[in-house]
Amino acid sequence: MLKITTGFILGVIIGLIFGQSAGVLEPFGTLFLKLLKMIVVPLILLTLIVSVNNSNPKDLGRIGGKIFPYYLLTTAFALMLGIWIAKLVKPGIGLNMPGDADFEVPDAPSALDVLLNIVPSNIFQSLANGDILSVVFLALVVGFSISFMRHSKENGMRDKGELLLNFSEAGSEVTFRILNGILQYAPIGVLGITATSIGNQGFETLLSLGKYVAASFLGVGIQMFIIFPLILLLFKVPVLQFFKNISEAMITAFVTCSSLGTLPVTLKAAKKAKISDRVANFTLPVGATVNMNGSAIHFGVGVVFAADIVGYDLSLGMIIGIILTGTLAAVGTAGVPGAGLIGMSIVFTQAGLPIEIVGLTAGVNVLTDMVFTTCNVTGDIVGAAVVDKSEKKHSDYNEHLVDITAQTMTK
Repeated sequence: MLKITTGFILGVIIGLIFGQSAGVLEPFGTLFLKLLKMIVVPLILLTLIVSVNNSNPKDLGRIGGKIFPYYLLTTAFALMLGIWIAKLVKPGIGLNMPGDADFEVPDAPSALDVLLNIVPSNIFQSLANGDILSVVFLALVVGFSISFMRHSKENGMRDKGELLLNFSEAGSEVTFRILNGILQYAPIGVLGITATSIGNQGFETLLSLGKYVAASFLGVGIQMFIIFPLILLLFKVPVLQFFKNISEAMITAFVTCSSLGTLPVTLKAAKKAKISDRVANFTLPVGATVNMNGSAIHFGVGVVFAADIVGYDLSLGMIIGIILTGTLAAVGTAGVPGAGLIGMSIVFTQAGLPIEIVGLTAGVNVLTDMVFTTCNVTGDIVGAAVVDKSEKKHSDYNEHLVDITAQTMTK
């Protein structure tokens, strides 16, 4: 991330000094964007197949039935919040496309078309065209099928399931290695995109990026200090004491910018918050992998930022598609190096927006990733607290029934 930020700063300096002549660096940015496009489809396909197989379908039980809807609903809400905040701030208004890139506004599909198009009529065509929602649907279908094969009572079927999972994990590992190589090149690509954009438009680009960062911070602030406390109050969890107990995990997440890296501290904070080990040990590792409220805000702000730049008025159908894609992208790319860049690329592809703008925002990710990760980790622990409270109520109710039954039998 420091290297990417350095590339961004150098791009700003070069753009301001050389003006439009900095456009000679544009091919470096174009190459970076092509590499991002190349890796998006195999990454989302393979990582989702592997993610689905991280849990035994039979082991999800009551806790999984509570925590997964929480993850999906809060992530979808966070994405809508990001879209709403960005529509108020309008960070991309007045800014033009990086370089000399042209963009044609695609036809806006209806909400019904968005939902129907999730199911592909031709799998290979969807993969080739980068139809992200169709790719996600395919990954989930294949992933769950492999999972049920692996947990079959037939030895032969289990072996085939394990073979397919091993193949998917190997493919996922190859994809990660390619992605790591792309991220090594990212500082040069960001330098080329930034220098070209600043050279053509000067301080207008910096002003728009400032609004983009401000919208991101505002969205995270609302999620952290209004939405999460309301959820805690709804389940009668003392808000101030809760945040005091998890403060160490929040600070660690802010510094490390890694939900997975913060996980040991998150588990310790959950224990301090008196969340049972049974709930915490299941929900928090899963949450660090799939629950990304901060990233969802990132995607929401980013897609409106891009739409403003190209003069694209987002329709209701397109917003629904963005919410679906963004929620699943936050799940599918969680824990992946450069998850923000990849997730934004996935959402932009689904929305028909140019991913050139992803490279433009990459330079300020060092400012936004800290608060996004803090929001992600806080959301994980809030979810664990809510489920734990629900489980304790369920346990108290069962104990009450046992007492009544015992008294009745005694009489």
